[in-house]
Amino acid sequence: MNAVPRLSIGLPVYNGEKYLAESIDALLGQTYEDFELIISDNASTDDTADICHRYGKQDSRIRYFRQPHNIGIAPNHNFAFQQSRGEMFKWASADDLYGRDLLQRCVGALDEYPDVVLAHSWTAAIDSADNVTQALEYPLATDSPRAPERFRSILFGSSGLFGTDSSHIISAGNEGVIRADDSYGVIRADVLRQVARMESYWHGDQVCFVELTLHGRFYQVPDWLYFRRDHSDRATRAGTTVRARCANLDPRRAGRLHPTARLFAECIWGYLAAVHRAPLSPTDRQECYRLLMQWMANRTVTKALPRRTAADQPPPPVHNPTVSVSAVVAGQGRR
Repeated sequence: MNAVPRLSIGLPVYNGEKYLAESIDALLGQTYEDFELIISDNASTDDTADICHRYGKQDSRIRYFRQPHNIGIAPNHNFAFQQSRGEMFKWASADDLYGRDLLQRCVGALDEYPDVVLAHSWTAAIDSADNVTQALEYPLATDSPRAPERFRSILFGSSGLFGTDSSHIISAGNEGVIRADDSYGVIRADVLRQVARMESYWHGDQVCFVELTLHGRFYQVPDWLYFRRDHSDRATRAGTTVRARCANLDPRRAGRLHPTARLFAECIWGYLAAVHRAPLSPTDRQECYRLLMQWMANRTVTKALPRRTAADQPPPPVHNPTVSVSAVVAGQGRR
């Protein structure tokens, strides 16, 4: 193993004692071993710190940091990336599980395809007992060779600014709406450093990945290797209003200086800045601006219509992958 690992994994966590050990076991048990695991503890008040210290004594690849106070989800994600040293980077969740070949397959895809900036895999939802409940649809054309097509797909095919699009929904049960995503893929670190950091305005995390698509295409490994846990305590479900959700991303957003109108405006500006910064041809840049104007117009109309909830959406088709978590995830045999 190299002194400086090829891959850095950033695991932001807050009060993650319930599933953290399982997630760490799944990462440390990967067939690809040339990585560091950076854990950024957001001032947890449960046993998260003890779990991290215990694993840190067992594996030298772990680097543990503890924030002095709760800085919010977005700054904690950014901190983990800032500590990274590898040529590739991946965020990980303390709730989720990872097939033991996930890193090997994603790193292999980045090595094989120079134009790919992010590699992820097929995703399945699991419940609190690690049972696979549903395959997660990924309808986005982020693998297109054309930047405007990737941009159009992620704008119109994922969660919108003023509502929720059913095309990206994988579960609309009593616990909320879960979406398939690519935010936990393996990313070229030099490209990630060129895009905007993860922000805390409305859909600030999505803007980061939209900008990534303007730098290159995504590749999806055709195998069930990422298992996203669906549970009521998941951090992304905190808050019922725009202000509350953004304050969960960064507590500073709770102040009166951050009204909802500002959170929306910053989102629009984030998209405009992403297109401006991206290495695009003049023709592609103009097309992306046109698509953004069209998207904004559509969202304005959507906002004026009666709001639809997850219960109003038609139920998505259920596809249960024939995969056993215990068969593909490291550490499950001990549980």
